[in-house]
Amino acid sequence: MLVHLSVHNYAIVEHLDLELDRGMTVVTGETGAGKSIMLDALGLALGGRADSGVVRPGADKADILASFDVDEIPGAREWLSERDLDGEGPCILRRVITAEGRSRGYINGTPCPQSDLKALGERLIDIHSQHEHQSLLKPDTHRRLLDEYSGSQELARQVQLAAQRWRQTRQTLERLSSSGDEQRARHQLLSYQLEELENLALGEQELEQLEQEHKTLTNAEQLLGACRQVMELCSESDAGNVLSALTSSLQRLTVFQHQPGALAEAVNLLASAQIQVEEAVGELNRFVDQFDADPERLQALEERLDAIYSLARKHRVQPFELPALQQRLLEELESLNADDEALGRLGEELAAYERHYEEKAAQLSANRQEAAERLAAAVETEIQRLGMPGGRLAIELKPSPSAEPQPYGREQVEFLVSANPGQPLRPLNKVASGGELSRISLAIQVITAQTSRVPTLVFDEVDVGIGGPTAENVGQLLRRLGERGQVLTVTHLPQVAAQGHHHLFVHKARGTEETRTAVAALEGQQRVEEIARMLGGVDLTEQSLAHARQMVTAAQA
Repeated sequence: MLVHLSVHNYAIVEHLDLELDRGMTVVTGETGAGKSIMLDALGLALGGRADSGVVRPGADKADILASFDVDEIPGAREWLSERDLDGEGPCILRRVITAEGRSRGYINGTPCPQSDLKALGERLIDIHSQHEHQSLLKPDTHRRLLDEYSGSQELARQVQLAAQRWRQTRQTLERLSSSGDEQRARHQLLSYQLEELENLALGEQELEQLEQEHKTLTNAEQLLGACRQVMELCSESDAGNVLSALTSSLQRLTVFQHQPGALAEAVNLLASAQIQVEEAVGELNRFVDQFDADPERLQALEERLDAIYSLARKHRVQPFELPALQQRLLEELESLNADDEALGRLGEELAAYERHYEEKAAQLSANRQEAAERLAAAVETEIQRLGMPGGRLAIELKPSPSAEPQPYGREQVEFLVSANPGQPLRPLNKVASGGELSRISLAIQVITAQTSRVPTLVFDEVDVGIGGPTAENVGQLLRRLGERGQVLTVTHLPQVAAQGHHHLFVHKARGTEETRTAVAALEGQQRVEEIARMLGGVDLTEQSLAHARQMVTAAQA
């Protein structure tokens, strides 16, 4: 349950610290004092949407912290444990909103996204607002309330997921089936293109080697001529050549027995040059002797290169990209083959998903059928106590018009009501007036809250439009709920306020420069005076005080 709420610089609240206990806590105050501000701040700590407008004027940020005792909330403890967010002591949810509009959330001191605050908050508190009766006009709300009452939320979620998987699988199957002709044509084209590339059999580095050899054979005459000229210059020219010049130079210098250091180095260099020129001439001789300027080889090279270039132009790629193209086409062909296999597999999966859906949907239908009568009877009893003595309520389960698996299950759920004796049962949006709808909504909220696994229930002015003896019945209903756990009720009715186990009074504290909201816990005479104010207005009389004291005493008895 909620044990502590701390609010700093939120709206007109400068600083607020509340300690909360089990039972029914009523929150009262004058109109405009900010009774709902506390609950709005709590909603932010539970992951509600926020903007910079919630920050108190003049402050740089709003800071809201809510502490919960989760010892008796296994769903919350399990959620925290799965995410390594559990710790000793209370569970602390914190929300910080800056004046620039940035928002940060924390669970037990660990930063977390807003969605995590919301997911955990749904396991800690259930909030019912005065506007909730508007959602009661929607059949989706009827189905949700019935599933919550029957404890089938998880089963309803499984039905929804099963229907989604079935629909997604069917869409995939239809897409693959409808594209069959197109895929067969693509399969034939890919097979033909791959056959061409496989027949080409372009090897690794082959293109580079072919181009180099082709260039060599194309320039064969010029190359051989250049080699012979170099050989002539180096060793074969009778008029003088490099080798003979080097030999003559060495002979002239080696006749001196005692050579200075520089001269000896020059002799070594010339001797080395003579050796290198001789080796170069030998290499040129071998090249010329072994070189085969075969025109047939040149023609074969040109045909091979032409086949490579032509196929590259056909596919609009560079010649060196052909191996990569072949791999891509092969992968696409394998994918198409896999699609053919997938058709059969998807058909089997579709049938399995449908069987799973039918199993879960049948369980959900049985739960709904059994719970519908109990819920209708319980709500009918309460609306008759809330000032509609001839009121009746029935829950209609209409088979789905579609034979396909639907996310909501096999049936549609709708609440039918008769507000007055003798009137037929009709849909809520065609029968109930505003006041009647408020009372029906309150009855449904109270009844469904009794089966809630969430220990803390918040009712924010859900008693609008109710008065007299009906208001006292409302208070008794909420007090009974409080005896089962924790209930926070914002109310303007003294009959409801008198039923509370605890009483918080919201008022405006006016300073010299600003007005702020403050909250005080009322006990004893202070509480009697507040209920008397709610009963009789500004001036407290002995009659109003006596009446208030009697209401509080009767509620406690």
